[in-house]
Amino acid sequence: MVSCTAKKKLIVANKPVAATPKPPNEMTTVMSHQLNFNTFSAKANTKLAIDGNSNDVTLNLRINHDKEIWVSVAATLLNIEIARAVITPDSIKILNKLQSVYIKKPFSYIYSYTNNQINYKMLESILVGNALPEILKDDNARFQTNNGSTDISGNLEDLLYKLLLDTDMKSIQLNLTNQNQGQSLQVNNGNFIPVNNRLVPSQIDIQSVSQNKKIQVNLHYTKVDLDEPLQYPFNIPERYTPADGN
Repeated sequence: MVSCTAKKKLIVANKPVAATPKPPNEMTTVMSHQLNFNTFSAKANTKLAIDGNSNDVTLNLRINHDKEIWVSVAATLLNIEIARAVITPDSIKILNKLQSVYIKKPFSYIYSYTNNQINYKMLESILVGNALPEILKDDNARFQTNNGSTDISGNLEDLLYKLLLDTDMKSIQLNLTNQNQGQSLQVNNGNFIPVNNRLVPSQIDIQSVSQNKKIQVNLHYTKVDLDEPLQYPFNIPERYTPADGN
């Protein structure tokens, strides 16, 4: 007699293999250390020099992230508002209260004083001490680390840049140069202070050169608030006339 037995199929359960987390690249790490906010407001003792003409002013700054920058400028000695401005991604409006004139221009008006590649998001980033978004998106950026600090350099459409980060991955120096158009911009950030568990530079020094025009702004933030409800009042009185006569 031949004994027949049923053959059982051997079933091997394949256990899912845990995916190895992909380590973040350098740029992702830098992005995670930038100041994240909805609204930003600050008061700054400011030295403003345009083509060598220097003035001490008090600047009140309000930013609605990605939407508008509101600025009120007061003469430090007189303690009166002398100018007000609103900058959006596509326009610039300025009230000159000393001369009762106003300016309404497209955002490109700023190119008379700085690099043509500067856009609204770049300007906003500079005022809060962040690295420029365009640099953080540059896949061809070159990284170099030295004693904990990091240099990031590269070229964005003929705009040469160099960004220096400290050990906290915060921007402490930015250099932009467009040699073809004789334009340069240098920004230095220092004396970082904690605000709502986030680091903000209390000192921002900006120097811009565009051919024969030079602007230097030294901001010392004496008060900074984040994510507070803000208003951005701006209206042009009827008696004001266009600064350019148009």
